[in-house]
Amino acid sequence: MTTPSCSMTARRANTIRYLSLHDNKYIRYFPGHSKRVVALSMSPVDDTFISGSLDKTIRLWDLRSPNCQGLMHLQGKPVCSFDPEGLIFAAGVNSEMVKLYDLRSFDKGPFATFKMQYDRTCEWTGLKFSNDGKLILISTNGSFIRLIDAFKGVVMHTFGGYANSKAVTLEASFTPDSQFIMIGSEDGKIHVWNGESGIKVAVLDGKHTGPITCLQFNPKFMTFASACSNMAFWLPTIDD
Repeated sequence: MTTPSCSMTARRANTIRYLSLHDNKYIRYFPGHSKRVVALSMSPVDDTFISGSLDKTIRLWDLRSPNCQGLMHLQGKPVCSFDPEGLIFAAGVNSEMVKLYDLRSFDKGPFATFKMQYDRTCEWTGLKFSNDGKLILISTNGSFIRLIDAFKGVVMHTFGGYANSKAVTLEASFTPDSQFIMIGSEDGKIHVWNGESGIKVAVLDGKHTGPITCLQFNPKFMTFASACSNMAFWLPTIDD
């Protein structure tokens, strides 16, 4: 599995690279995609990861081998993510449907497909499962994100009201308890909603100078980091 001393990136040659941050050397290369890689998701339980590309495929990999372990051909641009137990993964296809695959039998096709309302004004840029596995968060490069039921595919809430006029890819995240959803904005602020009620509960100002393109929570504790060209670390206070 990836550790704090390693990271994964995809370069212009469409090859995924596994980097050791300790000595700044590439451990392994993963060639196979013929166009730009737009999604990476690491299994939470083992050395498996998946990648999605503009070549309209999702590939299954093992960190210990440079050879692709599985290949899925899709009908459009994919985004993808593992569930918190590493048993299934979700693929968002062409910004209009979510397909769920069982990792043990992905070659048989998806076991569930949820068709969403297509929005011509933006594209999907990411999927994330909540830590309890009950919800899926769909990020877009527009001015809204959607929360859906992971079992029924029903849209529970659409969150908007944050700035993103230039179609920037802004990362959204769940809090570790799966109760709140957060996303940055192009004006450097972070917007927070209650996932159950859909009500916005806070707008945080981290003094960012540009769009917050990365927002990641610690998987166990109520701390997170947000980044534009600079990075801010957030800790809860006794008053919160």
